[in-house]
Amino acid sequence: MLPLLEPEVVPCCPPLAERPLTAEEAERTAVMFKALGDPVRLRLFSAVASHEGGEACVCDISDVGVSQPTVSHHLKKLKEAGLLSSERRGTWVYYRVEPAVLAAMGQLLTKAAGA
Repeated sequence: MLPLLEPEVVPCCPPLAERPLTAEEAERTAVMFKALGDPVRLRLFSAVASHEGGEACVCDISDVGVSQPTVSHHLKKLKEAGLLSSERRGTWVYYRVEPAVLAAMGQLLTKAAGA
């Protein structure tokens, strides 16, 4: 079974304290933060990131207080922002946070060396 096509995960930017972001870097970063700026999306992202094995079936993370179509909408927004990838297995879709995404987010918010 082939995985669904996903956006390429590209490390965004240097640490925010290292230098001012370029317009392109700011645009990419804003997309990521905008996707995480919704409490339901942040909960879904956290549920996937912290799930045992590093991936979660939508059936295991959909209890966030909104309808299933709304959960699907939020997961789609997280995928479009490059924060999640997914794979369909039978009737279920499994989501994962790529390690490069977490590393890039961590790097972005890390104080530059010597600063």
